[in-house]
Amino acid sequence: MKEITIISGKGGTGKTTITAAFASLAKNSVMADCDVDAPDLHIILDPRIKQRLPFYGMKVALRDETKCTKCGECRKYCRFDAIDEHLNIVDEMCEGCGVCQYVCREKAIGLLDRISGSIIVSETRFGPFVHGELKIAEEASGKLVTLVKKKAREVAIEKGMDLIIIDGPPGIGCPAIAAISGSDLVLAVTEPTVSGAHDLARVLNLTDHFGIETVVCINKSSINPDNANKIREFCESQGLDVVGELPYDNCATKAMVAGMTLIEYTDCPISNEIRGMWTKIENRLKIGDRG
Repeated sequence: MKEITIISGKGGTGKTTITAAFASLAKNSVMADCDVDAPDLHIILDPRIKQRLPFYGMKVALRDETKCTKCGECRKYCRFDAIDEHLNIVDEMCEGCGVCQYVCREKAIGLLDRISGSIIVSETRFGPFVHGELKIAEEASGKLVTLVKKKAREVAIEKGMDLIIIDGPPGIGCPAIAAISGSDLVLAVTEPTVSGAHDLARVLNLTDHFGIETVVCINKSSINPDNANKIREFCESQGLDVVGELPYDNCATKAMVAGMTLIEYTDCPISNEIRGMWTKIENRLKIGDRG
């Protein structure tokens, strides 16, 4: 089984649009949206939900009033102001660090699992789809990304799929690290701007650190040909392949409004560019001769 993860230095570079287009072109694949803080691949894929599993993120403290002597030590040591003047624990503020439990001489405080979101398994017109949702103000998104990938692999094995296409989160934080972990190939999407080049360098440092093969796509390359050329030269100096250069085209917006991928939106002139990029990626992953 192979895995490809599409990431970017920041949001809004077009990685979800490209991921959805790949979903149109891939055969025998499972899609996974690992941008759990702002998932949006489901908007295009229009999934039919089959299974929703609880996600337990951080723990939450619980005070046993029958044991509590109201000494206030828990509130004194809480660094998140999660215990009010009446020694009530404010769930929304509690980080589940366990300091209150540690300092409580009466053993009146325990830590409980807290449902922080969901892992959702669906079917789409392109095949199985797994994504995660976090509740408002919940954290531990890196842990949720790991579990979404784990579930996607289970679905792929169960259904005999041999490829997982992952829409990764932006940036280089814990969610991005969790998303690229175990990937056979990373596609880094960037734009021809100064900040885009800077963000791309950070992303490439991350994938290089973990030793993951990486290729690059310059999206909206026509908006600044000079910067696109600089990114192309930078990638060449680093021995990296630019597998795709997609010119700016408002059909990407039109396709999204229509609930279609760029491949399905037949009037889109850049669909052939994406088909060419996908062929290069298939060859990289050695999956081009699949049935």
